[in-house]
Amino acid sequence: MAAAVDLSRITFIVMREMRGPLIALLLVYSVSIVVMVFIPGIQMNGETQYMSIFHSFYFMTYTATTTGFGEIPLKFSNAQRFWAIICLYSSVITWFYAIGSIIHLLQNPFFVRALSEWQFSRRVQRIQEPFVILCGFGDTGSVLTRGLSDYNIPAVIIDSDEERIKALQLRNYTVLMPGFCGDASVPKHLLEAGLRRSNCLAVIAITNSEEANLKISALARLLNPSVGIISMSKVEVFEETLATLGGEVHVVDPFKTFAKVLNAAIHNPGFYSFNNWLVRDKGATLDRYIMPPIGTWIICGYGRMGHEINRVFNKSGIKTVVIDPHTPSEEDQVDKYIIGRTTTKTLAEAGIENAVGILSGTNDDGHNLGILLNARYFNTRLFTIVRQNLHENEIAFRETDVDMIMQPTLVAARKILFILIAPLLKTFFRYLLENKPGRKEEMEIIIHRLRAKIGNQQPHLVTVNFTRKNSTAVIDLLDKDECVYLHHLTMDPRDRDKRLDLVVFVIKSGEHEIVLPPDNYEIQENDQLLFCGTSLSHRLFNATINSEYKLFYIQKGVYKPRSYLARWVTKKMNKIGI
Repeated sequence: MAAAVDLSRITFIVMREMRGPLIALLLVYSVSIVVMVFIPGIQMNGETQYMSIFHSFYFMTYTATTTGFGEIPLKFSNAQRFWAIICLYSSVITWFYAIGSIIHLLQNPFFVRALSEWQFSRRVQRIQEPFVILCGFGDTGSVLTRGLSDYNIPAVIIDSDEERIKALQLRNYTVLMPGFCGDASVPKHLLEAGLRRSNCLAVIAITNSEEANLKISALARLLNPSVGIISMSKVEVFEETLATLGGEVHVVDPFKTFAKVLNAAIHNPGFYSFNNWLVRDKGATLDRYIMPPIGTWIICGYGRMGHEINRVFNKSGIKTVVIDPHTPSEEDQVDKYIIGRTTTKTLAEAGIENAVGILSGTNDDGHNLGILLNARYFNTRLFTIVRQNLHENEIAFRETDVDMIMQPTLVAARKILFILIAPLLKTFFRYLLENKPGRKEEMEIIIHRLRAKIGNQQPHLVTVNFTRKNSTAVIDLLDKDECVYLHHLTMDPRDRDKRLDLVVFVIKSGEHEIVLPPDNYEIQENDQLLFCGTSLSHRLFNATINSEYKLFYIQKGVYKPRSYLARWVTKKMNKIGI
């Protein structure tokens, strides 16, 4: 529908701009042809020759291209030559007028805009697999799009910055990523992006404007009540409004997300390393744990990040000293609050020499790096957490040897990617972080298994839906009332004596969620499974659940005959007991 509307707009603009030149060309050629037909030519055998309408049209056609085939079909009379001169000059002038109008049309911003929208709609219509609509292509959008490409999920991108859309065209994504320069909060653009298509999974609002994200989310819910909505918000008021939209709505706050990860790292040191390893952070490994120390912490910058980190420290009984130029509110629970900018004087007043850690969390990257350098001058044993606001400053932050780097755009992009590719991961994390006896030991066992299965390879989080479309072989067996157990699916289809390099995290069956399910779990239709493994294990697992021959070999230990003759021979042999 959107493509048809854009095409009609293009047609209207073309006809409006080219109406004059087309009328002029039609008039000049019509008069030229008609007059040429009635002008007498040379005499042959005592008879005056006249040109036919076809020959007149043919003469005007080839002269328009300045080809000049000559006087065809007969030599012209002087009257015909005189009229040909008039036709040539008038047609050339008219063509100059028409060409100028065409150039003006191509420079018309409304025509360029309509053509761009039409091309964008056509590219969106070519997407047949499930896709997402990404509103905003800043640092967060750029990182998220790369992750979506790695997991073969197409994205339709809308951004108001033309330079960002041009940069999108230079990326080497593995799937189609059409982009359009426009305001994503305009309903028409959301419809052009395929909001009402059945394969649209979610609308992701990650622009730099909180108001725009809220408006996009509300419009998406009105235009398609069944679509998923993921919106980034750093303001509690907007988060509360987004939560009331109904349906599937995920509000992503990078500061709250990082605060939860930090809290987990304090109480469960292995979790932070495990989380960074799952998101494929640079240099992340399962062998090195990061343990934030217990003691007095200095928080430099008491914005949204400072508030969230302070709440985590308060719940853990950790003392905090805040340095910020703004006056604190009565609700802030801070052991000591120093009003002013972070300088050597305020750091000394905060007790930097006896502190165990420092958080540099302002919205200025240069200021954050300066705070770290000053703090380390007084105390080289500090545990350091720094906020990196711009992705382009990554090199400088990596060189500072900081214990934990919080980049809001990266945290938000990873959280959104997990929501899309591994919705059951939230259940798995909740289970690991439960304050119950044995959880730390259980996590050590999981990390040991992952280290043995995957090692230094990149981890792949995979969600498998056991539906008729995604696992044909498994569903065929279930239809025959045969059982398919989890340990069958984790066997290597090339050699059933070996196991695939994967660890199953969660299985969701109906309303029940089973964390670390046993090997004898019986697969049911519409079950959802989350596992972490290698890229090869993912391909082999997918081959098993969709191939009756591989599944038969894994279950029975013998190969199922494929040809008609082989099946007939096998059947006869079974009858006689061979």
